[in-house]
Amino acid sequence: MLFINNATVEHVLTMADCIEVQEQAFRQSLSGKAMQRGRLDFYAPCDREDGYYRWGTMEGVSHGVLAIRMKSDVVTWPRDETGRMTEDKYCVEPGTYCGLIFLLSTENGEPLAIINDGYIQHMRVGGGAGIGVKYLSRENSSIVGILGSGGMARTFLEAFLVVRPIKTVKVYSPTKDHREGFAREMSAKYNIDVIAVDSPEEAVHSVDILSTCTDSMVPTVRPEWLEPGMHLANLGPAEIDGSVMAQVDVVIRQGISGLRVVKNDRVVVGVGHSPVAFVAGTDEEVKRLPEQTPPISGFKADSANYSDLISGKVAGRTAEDQITFYHNMGNQGLQFSAVGSIVYEKAKQQSLGRELPTEWFLQDIRD
Repeated sequence: MLFINNATVEHVLTMADCIEVQEQAFRQSLSGKAMQRGRLDFYAPCDREDGYYRWGTMEGVSHGVLAIRMKSDVVTWPRDETGRMTEDKYCVEPGTYCGLIFLLSTENGEPLAIINDGYIQHMRVGGGAGIGVKYLSRENSSIVGILGSGGMARTFLEAFLVVRPIKTVKVYSPTKDHREGFAREMSAKYNIDVIAVDSPEEAVHSVDILSTCTDSMVPTVRPEWLEPGMHLANLGPAEIDGSVMAQVDVVIRQGISGLRVVKNDRVVVGVGHSPVAFVAGTDEEVKRLPEQTPPISGFKADSANYSDLISGKVAGRTAEDQITFYHNMGNQGLQFSAVGSIVYEKAKQQSLGRELPTEWFLQDIRD
């Protein structure tokens, strides 16, 4: 059994492979060879009066591997000077995080690996957005507008470069140093023009692909910013609202979580960035949580998804002037099994990772 850290993941995983293996897994789901359960979170009170403890999991099976991704966070919902709410998190102390992927063989049940989830998380989400761009953006798309300048913005751009001939990028985020640092780094890394701009409107104007890459709890895109022919990619569930969706001509979901939830006061849909949350705590403690996030209107749970698109059940973009949107959520568990499996195989091939005795994880007591 292997323990694989983020440095090893970064060494073995390319974005091209990340996109390809996800598509393989999504196609396997058409025949039933792959399956997944989307994100499910548990909330419990912590010792912060402005926060909550959150445990999150998601599972998927593909390529002969089952993966469960697990996260342990203390979550807060701060507001900036404009009143905009974001979601912040940490484990133990600010700046450290705990997220793990546990891989097991579906052939004999053998535990295969434990992997730090940070680098895979950024790559699988960016790769998912890249799949949407591959199938829905205009083939000659060369100008990208990005709202946000963090780690996800970096992997989103990397994915776009794999599938489209990107030449120019405009980036906006509220902190000037962050957007300018992003522009310098990405310009040097990819030898393209990356320009830091001073407003979201400027970042959006006259682009082929518009990507939201923030942790905002409120919409980041306005409907009047959309232009004919544009493709829209999202990161968070709250960045796009119904007014934007009303302007979109073609909507494709990545997938469907498969969760059927009976909602009550303690099983809540749309808490922070949690699609589904099981909430512990007294009535007073529960008041610490933010208000429920309304679901994006404009599509339903049975709306067309990636499988419908590549099987020919529905059409994607059929005209150059259509505005398209790929909802980059729904196959989370499947993404971790797909990307986790290729990371494991490459680490084994290159004799990387730390060996852990498999017998540590086995027992002779039947449970």
